[in-house]
Amino acid sequence: MTLSTDVTHLAAEVPPETGLAIYTQMARMRGMEKRAYDLFLQNLVKGTSHLSLGQEAIAAGFGVAMRRDDYTFATYRGHAHTLARGVPMAGILAELMGRGNGLLAGKGGSMHLTSVEHGMMGSYAIVGAHLPIAAGAAWSAQYRDSGQVAVCFFGDGATNIGAFHEALNLAAVWRLPVVFVCENNQYMEYTPIQSVTAVAHPAADRAPGYNLPKIIIDGNDPDAVYLTAVAALSGARDGKGPALIEAQTYRHGGHSRADPAKYRQPDEVRLWLERDPLPMYRQRLLDRGIAEGTLTAVEAESAALVDEATAEAAAGATPDLGLIHKDLWADGGSSWRN
Repeated sequence: MTLSTDVTHLAAEVPPETGLAIYTQMARMRGMEKRAYDLFLQNLVKGTSHLSLGQEAIAAGFGVAMRRDDYTFATYRGHAHTLARGVPMAGILAELMGRGNGLLAGKGGSMHLTSVEHGMMGSYAIVGAHLPIAAGAAWSAQYRDSGQVAVCFFGDGATNIGAFHEALNLAAVWRLPVVFVCENNQYMEYTPIQSVTAVAHPAADRAPGYNLPKIIIDGNDPDAVYLTAVAALSGARDGKGPALIEAQTYRHGGHSRADPAKYRQPDEVRLWLERDPLPMYRQRLLDRGIAEGTLTAVEAESAALVDEATAEAAAGATPDLGLIHKDLWADGGSSWRN
């Protein structure tokens, strides 16, 4: 399946209220990620972090399409995916700041956001490690006949990891209710994916090897993402097995906060910035008849939410060091070794 033949002509089928919900999600994600960057510059966020500025359409499109009890598995670039599942923004920002009121009480940080309550089953720092775990969650749903679907987001670099191929093979053989989504932002850290991969489309071109259809979409087009998500989720729920989707996108900044991304050509960056999903989708909604005042209100509400979440997060206390002994396999911390 390709965007030009199967998705673009269906874009008008996205109801206005759905489009507005997607735009609301994207506006909140963009505001939160920008604020996270500002907090870094103020030295209020410790350690590294990986922002998804420019990639919001994927998280928002799937977030609106998914059922509340579905599962999300994300990479270390998972802030937007966490917000998409309904996790409070204040808890996310507080976690980035290492505060006790954070999502994981300040213990997980930017790269390990998790909220089982919201179906956010973790952000994984080991490249490709979560694909087999997502397959396992899908197997559990299949066994329980719960109708749940596991959605696993990963970067283009993970397609050259063994776990990618193992998870795809197992999911295809067992017809598991799992949707694998490659967020192809063109770079595996600092290396262009095309320079180290034998096929042009690192995820989609591998799909036929596992008897799966080749699906490539514009990951910066929220309608394309949403409609593809609806179809893939429906198929997985109906017992038709897994899907592998390659969503082509681009991160506005570097790999992490320490990366100035000087390895990218200026013309390449300029062309992708012109395809920024937020202003593009805003104009599309205006063309569909949604009042500008409605969109302005969404943007104002999102900005206010970011400010409120920041204030709440910053008010959190620094966790007590005793927290390091909590949630371990062995009771009492390291004493079991003695």
